[in-house]
Parts: sequence; structure tokens; C-alpha cells
Amino acid sequence: MTEIAWNRLSAAALRALAASDAIVLLPVASTEQHGPHLATGVDSFLCSEVCLRAARKLAPGQPVVVAPTVWFGLADHHVAFGGTFSIALATYYAVLRDLCRSVLQAGFRRIVLVNGHGGNIQALAAFTGELTRELGAPIATATYFMEGVEEAAQILEDQKGVMHACEAETSMMMAAHPDLVDRTHLSQAHGPVFDIAGSLQPSLKRFRSFAELTASGVAGDARKASAEKGEALLEAYAAALARRLLAGEPWGETKGAS
Repeated sequence: MTEIAWNRLSAAALRALAASDAIVLLPVASTEQHGPHLATGVDSFLCSEVCLRAARKLAPGQPVVVAPTVWFGLADHHVAFGGTFSIALATYYAVLRDLCRSVLQAGFRRIVLVNGHGGNIQALAAFTGELTRELGAPIATATYFMEGVEEAAQILEDQKGVMHACEAETSMMMAAHPDLVDRTHLSQAHGPVFDIAGSLQPSLKRFRSFAELTASGVAGDARKASAEKGEALLEAYAAALARRLLAGEPWGETKGAS
């Protein structure tokens, strides 16, 4: 099997991948509370898993490498529950800028920031233009659970897509990291419905702690989660991301997708 993980490759192998115009997937996620039943690293684990699966679907026909995951992000809204790392917006931009600069200095020219945390979405949308201007290279971004939304809706029972520590995230963790799901607390793992896409629509808003929205730290209902759903979701999200990359959409290319 072709190796695709940056930190498992030698510098010489990475130089060869850069010379072949490989795409670099840089997973960006978060470390934060995920209710009473999941580990705090959910976003990082799942974003990494989707990126690796998407890359395997592309390689070796399309050279690709998956960089180490950025495990911290913008998560102030989860701090009240404990177990959460969060950084300032300016710090986040500086970190991503320097990481992208390192990738470019390594000889690569195509970078996709693949996001796995809802709290990062708005910042990344603003950052991509600024990063492209400052670094002189096209920096693309995608949020993995915003891809394959129709497929995900067919897999889930109580929701259409990812919420937080919910049926979707819990199912995917059951499939990818079952040892990090505490099933003894699943009965408590439910909370109000949260529409991530709707929360991004322009309107009159103020910052709200997740503690104002849910006593459990969960949005949605994890009680119907299963490893089977999780495997199907991971495959659906990875396949959708791979299709977009194969089509060359982030760079305005017109390759045929399959």
C-alpha cells in the first residue's frame, strides 16, 4: 500500500511527492469536551480518519499526502465543561499560515485545510483568502461533514448530519476508535438539536457557551449510534471529499471525477 502519512515518510519521499504535484491534506480540528461518553479528541481523530480514507481513494493515481493533524482550534464555547483547549483567532491564523508556509517551502503547491470542528468553519472561510494572498499560493478549505450530506442523511436515524457528540460522531468513533466510547454513559448522551449550517447564516447573534444550550454537552442523540452507521458515514464523507479533489474543484481545474 502506498504510504500517504507525512510523518511516516522520509524527507526524500516527500520531495518526490512534491515533484509529482501531490495534494497536501492538512487536517484541522479541536480538542474539546464531547459529552459524558466520548474522549476529548473526537474531532481530531475523525478528521484524521476521513483524510486518510480520502487519500487512499486518490492514491496512487493522484499523488496525495496527509499532514499531521492540528489538534487545537477555536473552542471557547466548550470551555465551561472543562477538558477543552482553545486559542485566539490571531494565534490560529498565525499557526495555519506558518504550517502552510512550511508545506509550500517543502515544494508542494496545493494545500487543502480539511476541517473537522464546527467552531473553525467561519474563521477558515475568512482565512483562505488571506492565506492565499499572503503566501502567494491557492489555499483551499473543506469541512468534511459538509461533504456527502445527502449520503449521511440516509445513514442516520434521528438527524441529517453531524451535530456534537451525537448519533453521527458517536457512530464514527464506535467504528474508528471503539475504545474511546464509554458505553456506560450512552444513556446520558443526548441534548437539544443543533443546526450547524443554520448557525452560520448571517443574522443577529451573540456568543453563547455550549453550557447555555445543553446540560450534557451533547447536541443531538447518541443513543442510536452504532459502529455500522459509523463505518458507512466515514466512507461517505471520505468518498465525497475524494470526488471533489479528483475533480480539481479547489483549483479551478476540470478533471473528470469518477
